[in-house]
Amino acid sequence: MRQISTRTIIDRIKDSAMRLNFELKEDVLSSLKDALDNEESQVGKEILNQLIENAGIARHDMIPICQDTGLAIIIAEMGQEVCIVGGDLRSAFEEGIRQGYKEGYLRNSVCHPFTRENTGDNTPIIVHFDMVPGDRLKLWFAAKGGGSENMSRLFMLPPSAGWVGVKEKIVQTVEEAGPNPCPPTIIGVGIGGSFEQSALLAQKALFRPLGTLNPDSELVKMEDEVLEEINKTGIGPQGLGGRITSLAVHILMMPCHISSLPLAIDIQCHASRYTEIIF
Repeated sequence: MRQISTRTIIDRIKDSAMRLNFELKEDVLSSLKDALDNEESQVGKEILNQLIENAGIARHDMIPICQDTGLAIIIAEMGQEVCIVGGDLRSAFEEGIRQGYKEGYLRNSVCHPFTRENTGDNTPIIVHFDMVPGDRLKLWFAAKGGGSENMSRLFMLPPSAGWVGVKEKIVQTVEEAGPNPCPPTIIGVGIGGSFEQSALLAQKALFRPLGTLNPDSELVKMEDEVLEEINKTGIGPQGLGGRITSLAVHILMMPCHISSLPLAIDIQCHASRYTEIIF
């Protein structure tokens, strides 16, 4: 059994929490620059320039890209031959978040659903575990903002809806969201599975780096088709009009029950804060 110390995990989570909020990922920054070349609206171009400039200031001055520093979400793939020592894994994740958000002076955004009393340390966090072969621990870590999260949707469609119905729901969701998720957005889509699995697929889809092809050739065509329709809506950067409403559509799909067609649409804002951590 390979041993991994909770101290190591805490330190990596703490550092990642700050880095995610200060440094826009290179794939996202590159996509914004490509969008600037393709945007036809002068207002849209100005907005994209401001987003790129903002990312540069945040990185240089080590301050948050956005005042909403996100709800922490971790998807963990744990090898069967890994042994966590020094404490339990979930507690290590949460301690890393506590320390990172405190040391980085990041906004605490977690509260009671009804009283709205803030927990004060950005915990509890959202954790999904998968047990896999091997002796590695792999984490997908995201800091998800509330504006884009609030515009995400899940539908249980009839099988007769087919691809046409799925595509219509995705575009409709983006149209109804309008400026609220701070476009240009990235759209994660989960098709199939079950009620809860489709949402997890949509979340996982957002971890694929921008500019990389879906390994499933069928899904590549579907992604391109939906993105084209979304960018015909004219919502544009920050909802002020333009050609670039979304930077990408990423789809994951799996088989489902014969009587259902689950569809989850996870909208991510332009400040796409995610990373992979491998131990």
